Amino acid sequence: MPPPDASSPGNADTLDLRLPDDFLALFTKDVRPLTPAGEDLLDRVGDWGPTATSAGAFHLVPVHLDRDLPLIGRWMNDPAVAAFWELSGPGTATEDHLRAQLDGDGRSVPCLGMLNGTPMSYWEIYRADLDPLARHYPARLHDTGIHLLIGGVAHRGRGLGTVLLRAVSDLVLDRRPSCARVVAEPDLRNTPSVAAFLGAGFRFSAEVELPDKKAALMVRDRALRALL
Repeated sequence: MPPPDASSPGNADTLDLRLPDDFLALFTKDVRPLTPAGEDLLDRVGDWGPTATSAGAFHLVPVHLDRDLPLIGRWMNDPAVAAFWELSGPGTATEDHLRAQLDGDGRSVPCLGMLNGTPMSYWEIYRADLDPLARHYPARLHDTGIHLLIGGVAHRGRGLGTVLLRAVSDLVLDRRPSCARVVAEPDLRNTPSVAAFLGAGFRFSAEVELPDKKAALMVRDRALRALL
């Protein structure tokens, strides 16, 4: 999982925020009935529009390969990013990774994150319940996943990971009424990433053994949105 930049909350390493799913199910009555999303599996991410954050106006813009590949490729070749994304090198790994999503069925949408009009992060908004991840945790219909990397060095180390993760997970919950949970699976070794998710209102749910890493399953529940 890519490393959002954020300072660890003061006692995040001592908190146990795990809650049983049966308990959380008692608080999901406010979720609208699950309805088919038509042909768009993620409710038109490209139409979500900008949102205000403490760092400025933030906007998710779906990737256009010809326009955005050089920039994303540079980010993927940064050693701090490559350690977790593993898409670096002179070959076509980044292009292949993007093209697989763009040519797929829409279950994952790669986006640039624009802060005050400047591209500074890369995001993947994906249907976790339709992803291989769903084999490794008790997925629920319409669970929505987030992947993030902060691209520009100038934007790292400023706590933007936490700010933007909260903003984007808010967007998901606002724009996807059928989604009761936003999930993520950062590498368990990536403590800045885990801390950023905790600071953004996610809870640590479980350790998950994935084919390529041991992950921290992070969950932001609609029912607990106002509390964390």
